[in-house]
Amino acid sequence: MKIFNKIFFAFLALGLTLSSCEKSFEELEKDPNRAITAPASLVLQGIEYDLYNNTGRPFSSEMRWNQFYAINYNYYGTNEYQWGEMPNHYFTLKNVVKMEEEARRAGAADVNGYSALGKFFRAFFYDQMSARVGDLPAMEALEGSTNLTPKYDTQKQIYVQILKWLDEANADISTLVAKGETSVQGDFYFGGDLRKWQKATNALKLRILMRLSKKADDADLKVKSRFAEVVGNPAKFPLLEGMGDNLQFISNTFNKYPSNPDNFGFDATRQNMAKTYIDLAVARQDPRVMVVAEPAGAELKAGKKPSDFTAFAGASSGEDLTDMAEKAGRDNGAGFAPGAYSFQSRSRYYTNYVGEAVFILGYPELCFNLAEGINRGWAGGDAETWYKKGIKASQEFYGVKDGTLTMRYSRTGGRDAADFGTYTIDYAFDTYYAQPLVKYDGNNAAGLEKILTQKYLAFFMNSGIEAYFNYRRTSIPKFFTGVGTGNSGRIAVRWLYPFSERTTNETNYKEAVQRQFGGNDGINESLWISK
Repeated sequence: MKIFNKIFFAFLALGLTLSSCEKSFEELEKDPNRAITAPASLVLQGIEYDLYNNTGRPFSSEMRWNQFYAINYNYYGTNEYQWGEMPNHYFTLKNVVKMEEEARRAGAADVNGYSALGKFFRAFFYDQMSARVGDLPAMEALEGSTNLTPKYDTQKQIYVQILKWLDEANADISTLVAKGETSVQGDFYFGGDLRKWQKATNALKLRILMRLSKKADDADLKVKSRFAEVVGNPAKFPLLEGMGDNLQFISNTFNKYPSNPDNFGFDATRQNMAKTYIDLAVARQDPRVMVVAEPAGAELKAGKKPSDFTAFAGASSGEDLTDMAEKAGRDNGAGFAPGAYSFQSRSRYYTNYVGEAVFILGYPELCFNLAEGINRGWAGGDAETWYKKGIKASQEFYGVKDGTLTMRYSRTGGRDAADFGTYTIDYAFDTYYAQPLVKYDGNNAAGLEKILTQKYLAFFMNSGIEAYFNYRRTSIPKFFTGVGTGNSGRIAVRWLYPFSERTTNETNYKEAVQRQFGGNDGINESLWISK
């Protein structure tokens, strides 16, 4: 019996030791340096940064596709519309799910500030992807490991859902505000103010309705009645009231504006202004062009004054890149090089790290969207009033208002104060507006073209690729093409699906491509919203 007891206790001790070791291994598997939970407020900040960083920053390739500026040095890129995979926002959308989970984990009710913002973010990022490629995995896309091959929803289904999310977000915020829950933590755009997010939500809704203008008679989308409801019920659908309500990103010395003192030597003269933007502004004698661009060096050498609008010149995005480089020239520090084209304003973009605010959803766009919808007959109202408000708001952002305006330009190609000269012009909005190219023509095709042209000018270096999306939808303004834009002289109309979809979700991918494009996942295939 004593021998048995000794054996028993020996095995018992061994078992306890093994059990203890097993528990230790489980503990060791946990990496204390990798968090598995995070406050919703912290997750929100990452999502908000992606709103700006991953949808088309200033002086990015998207801004070349908007034809605001052009590259003249192929080491940094080209002006071609030879697109690859769409920007993949599913990683950000997973963080949206995580943010909502963490808010509930912390004790929030099912409807809370983070869940309301989650619906806004879903609508925003799904629009950004679907507007580029068409059908997408949506309803089943965020189920994680439980569904690795989500089906593709049609583009129509996606936009029906986007509008539903936006209406729910608007209603949820109204409910929260009525209960006194007016803010969330971690928001660096509006300081957590849900009432301002509600305005941004409805501004996004109007953008989406404009995106769907070719489907205005679709019975499920209800584009016209939704637009009229927003216009007719501002108490239920509050909108941006001025530039102070903009959803915008402000750069600083940590998150620097893309054109800044650090990269002056790399691209200050290796990218010049594009003809599409410059010609429209010059033809209208619009001082905004003098704020964001410099007169072309060759024009000044020829005797023109920097205050002469015709001294500003842009390169056609379709021009051969080698030819563009030769004509653009290089500033050599002792005076202007050949300089056939205007460069971006070095005093505005290369002397500090802040640059200018970057709109994600801006008040000028809202004004032009309201003007466009009224012009199209979707609601009553005065389209011209909103048209004029949009122009004024955009111009005043650049300091263009009635009076004597002082402009700066680079005399030597440098970036220091001593390199800059100044000149003045007199400006009056009424005089500007009286020009035949500016004054509103009424609710007709000519009036619509003016709304869309001014919207394009107001999109300069902000709102991601919205200027291109509006061009694709309306063909306004005219974009330049040629050997420099590639794609056989065509402006591409869509991006490609991520390559991973062909390898991990092949059946659903092939079915979606066949349904939409007859099996060709190509950049020149028209989307459903464009037909």
